[in-house]
Amino acid sequence: MKRLLLFILFISFPALAQESIVFGVHSKTAPLEWRNNGVDQGFNVELMNRIGQIIDKRIIIRRKSFQQLVSDVHNPDSDIDVIAVVSPVNLDRKLSQSDPIYATHARAYTLQGKALINNWTDLVGKRVAIKKGAFVDVYLSGYPQKFNRVDVDLYETGFKLLIENEVDVVIAESFVARRLLPLYPSVRSSSDALIYGAFNFVCNSEKAALMHEINDALRQLKLSGEYDRLVNKWFGTGREKVDLTSTEKRMFSLAILVAIVSATGMIYTGFISASLRRRKKALDAELIQRRRVEAEISNISKQFQSVLDGIPHGVTIVNDELQRLWSNDNNVHLLISEAFHYIHGQAFDLRPAVLKVLSQQKSLIADMMYQQQYWQLQIHPIASDQVVILLEESTEQHQLRQANEEASRLASLGELSAGIAHEINNPTGLILHAISMFSAAMKDLGPAADYYQQRNPFWQIAGLSPTQAMNEMTVGCDTIEEAAKRISRIVNDLKRYALPNLVQDHAPVSLNEVVDVSLRLTANQTKTLQITKLLHLPSPMILGNAQQLHQVLINLIQNACHACPPREGHIQISTQIDKDRAIINVNDNGCGMDTQTLKRITEPFFTTRRTEGGSGLGLSVCSRIIKEHEGLMQIQSRPGKGTRIQLSFALVQE
Repeated sequence: MKRLLLFILFISFPALAQESIVFGVHSKTAPLEWRNNGVDQGFNVELMNRIGQIIDKRIIIRRKSFQQLVSDVHNPDSDIDVIAVVSPVNLDRKLSQSDPIYATHARAYTLQGKALINNWTDLVGKRVAIKKGAFVDVYLSGYPQKFNRVDVDLYETGFKLLIENEVDVVIAESFVARRLLPLYPSVRSSSDALIYGAFNFVCNSEKAALMHEINDALRQLKLSGEYDRLVNKWFGTGREKVDLTSTEKRMFSLAILVAIVSATGMIYTGFISASLRRRKKALDAELIQRRRVEAEISNISKQFQSVLDGIPHGVTIVNDELQRLWSNDNNVHLLISEAFHYIHGQAFDLRPAVLKVLSQQKSLIADMMYQQQYWQLQIHPIASDQVVILLEESTEQHQLRQANEEASRLASLGELSAGIAHEINNPTGLILHAISMFSAAMKDLGPAADYYQQRNPFWQIAGLSPTQAMNEMTVGCDTIEEAAKRISRIVNDLKRYALPNLVQDHAPVSLNEVVDVSLRLTANQTKTLQITKLLHLPSPMILGNAQQLHQVLINLIQNACHACPPREGHIQISTQIDKDRAIINVNDNGCGMDTQTLKRITEPFFTTRRTEGGSGLGLSVCSRIIKEHEGLMQIQSRPGKGTRIQLSFALVQE
């Protein structure tokens, strides 16, 4: 009798005899795992429920913190059987792991206005927030990096630390980060994908048999196409709707079967009916929410497309075969026009530029010209075989930069002009001194020669012999000629420096000549300092604009003069050749600069001499001119120890 009763109970309550799998969830991020009105839902939850149906196991959802779930799954005696986590594509966790469920990646996130992160080397020395136990943590265990790691329990904690300037960078998984960005508007994505990963089901290695069953069921779902339908439902824009009618019929049939088997099943049927009502209510709410989300996504998609179409700049996506994948059709004709060329005249060819960006996975930014218009071209890699091309007209910005350069040159010119008067007065005084003797001589030489001997000649008045007088006159002539040439050189240098820069083409320029001209124009400012000039012979030659290079060196000499104490200051200017580079060094023993000043020294309008009339334009313009010459400027300085500035350019062989 007891055995019969047990058999009836086993038939009446099949769900009680069914094995179960405890599935641990932690995420609050749609569409993976989140709780809505007390019901756990999402792609991971529905996929695990479907796997449970295939392997005939009941799925029990249990929600815990991420760190607790990771700890539990490493413990074979814990109440958690399976969790869904992200694993790096090239580094497995030390757990039994399923096939990939869905691909994802991690990016670097920084505050607005901070520099972009192009690769891992850009993170060296920075404070980087890493979620403990997440797939970024797993990746770093196999590929350690040279940055200062700050462990956090949640990505949201990392974002809060970023706002409080306690970390410099947060490396976060993309799904979670997209949910958090609207809550932290001062945070932005600052890199492409740094780590690629995939969602997997994982369990303890002692439960490998269970993972084998899950994997077989997952593969069945992929082969049958049901996996793709689930992906489209939770991640696609045209998501399928839940069939409430079929669900009700299935559950109602089960209730009738239970009622027929035993009267005891009526209680169970009532419980199922109540559960169904709650489930139906939750599904109705979910359906309404999903329709609202779909409508919002559709509107956002249309608005985004309208924004892209309305952008005046050209936006085009092409692959490595130069096939246009998408474009807003603005200015796209420039990319194939023969009149579209680099600002210095070099012809532009789209194919080599795209292939170079793809091979190096590094962005290209260049200034271009087209029919007297200036354009900025940007080519950024967005995949291994795709790039996005941005075209923006920069004619007005270019004109403003030229005006800025002219303003900086005029500021230097005004500072130079005070000394030019002194430089011209000195040779003029020499001329006047020499000519006074000639005037006296001419008065004496006026009468006839025989009569002239009876008077006191001018050389006798000066206490000179006739030979000495002639020698003195010769020296006076040479002095007048040299002083006149000096005036001519100063005036010509000043006139060339003051001319507007109208020529864009670069020509061979002697760095030694640049140093000589710059020192002549700043002679009055450097006269109280010790100047050492060490020039390499033969002179290093580069391709450039001599007028712009004069402007750079004059500005550096003026800054050195301002930093050095009078009478004790020492400035050394040298040229040299290092392999294939031509170099100018400007060293001084002035007051030097601290770290904060060095960081901002090339910012426009930043100056430490505001009260003394400094404009803050000099080094900003110098930095741009050096970049246009494809050169490098390195600055080393310490307070009280002086400053060393090195300018490096590509060497041109004569």
